[in-house]
Amino acid sequence: MRYAKGHGTGNDFVVLPDLDDRLDLSPELVRRLCDRRTGIGADGVLRVVRVRANGAGRAGAPSWFMDYHNADGGVAEMCGNGIRVFARYLTDHGLAAGPEIAIATRAGTRVVRLVDGGLFRVQMGPVRVGGASWAIIGDQRCEGLVIDVGNPHLACVIDQPVSELDLSRPPEVDPAAFPDGVNVEVVRLTGERSIEMRVRERGSGETMSCGTGAVAAAVAAAAATGEWPSDGAEPWTVQVPGGSLTVVAGTTASLLTGPATIVAEGEILDSWLNLPG
Repeated sequence: MRYAKGHGTGNDFVVLPDLDDRLDLSPELVRRLCDRRTGIGADGVLRVVRVRANGAGRAGAPSWFMDYHNADGGVAEMCGNGIRVFARYLTDHGLAAGPEIAIATRAGTRVVRLVDGGLFRVQMGPVRVGGASWAIIGDQRCEGLVIDVGNPHLACVIDQPVSELDLSRPPEVDPAAFPDGVNVEVVRLTGERSIEMRVRERGSGETMSCGTGAVAAAVAAAAATGEWPSDGAEPWTVQVPGGSLTVVAGTTASLLTGPATIVAEGEILDSWLNLPG
């Protein structure tokens, strides 16, 4: 089994090329691959699958499906950092020419564009803001906004450095509001359209970055400053532990721009794959 290891602002992934959709990617295998001591180590797995449906490859239609799994083996709808790494892998291997690549995800088709400086810009689709909710992070109660970016988020704007909160264990959230779990972001305004963010991702734990979370954080900050709803005209700079992302968030469309790096490629040995669980 071939693999690549890549990351987007520290959010890291095992990329599995399975062009003809032959791999049985079980939750157990995902967990083993993502284990940072006995596997390759990652926040999730990106399986690269060719789209064979009618219309694949036509202008605007996706030729590739990003099958994304969190480190705990569960599937996820969308990953903003992962899709940039996915696009990097496609272009590096001549599987897509660019500069625009349409990629199918469980949240719908997303278009990724290679822009100046080797960065990738993702059309993230519309952002939907729900009501207010809460999270207990460590021993601190934080109020936040329920935000859908193709997957669920609770973004909490706070007035203290985000480094002071304890994300070592899952925050307590309202189970009625989030029956399938939720990504929780803590956000602090640091300047004009500039924020810092940390995130605890469902199924992965605290990560160095989260692309959809960065969009949710920008929306929560815009709501806190009275700039939401918005048509997404003005960009936000989102500083995460793994680097910096740029977000243009709007009710009809949003854009996420950031780097994507392939670190290594190799082969997973049959002897490891055949080890008992």
